[in-house]
Amino acid sequence: MNIIVAVDKKWGIGNKGKLLVSIPRDKKLFREETTGKVIIMGHNTLLSLPGAQPLAGRENIVLSRDKSLSIKGATVLNSVDACMDYLKKNNIKDSDVFVIGGESVYNDFLPYCDVAHITYIDYEYEADRHFLNLDISNEWSLVLETEEETYFDIPYTFRLYKRK
Repeated sequence: MNIIVAVDKKWGIGNKGKLLVSIPRDKKLFREETTGKVIIMGHNTLLSLPGAQPLAGRENIVLSRDKSLSIKGATVLNSVDACMDYLKKNNIKDSDVFVIGGESVYNDFLPYCDVAHITYIDYEYEADRHFLNLDISNEWSLVLETEEETYFDIPYTFRLYKRK
């Protein structure tokens, strides 16, 4: 499985229910990587999307503890185990699955992921949600990093990490 996330230099990913920054090229890469694939997110991440609606062109899986929750255009599951069973039962390949957040969903699914697509923003924001710093993890290796780009005055790179 894949993880896709934008992080700041302290591996922050969000603050008060919102992304830290919106970089058009990051959004484009996200679309390119996830269109036609399965995306897994928490309910709060769904609520943060445009119109609080599932993303078009993808199979949306929303994790929620609310067993009565129903979302048009998404499959709602109540646990990591239920999600793993659903993927297996529907013969969905790991390479076609992208975990898109938020913090607790990333933490829950990280043990099942072998590839991490990271937009690394070389700036520190105020953040109340974080992702595991893969640079200091013994389980992950940086295998690819693009040349630095900037959006206004914000420097960033795209990084690909693989589990060792």
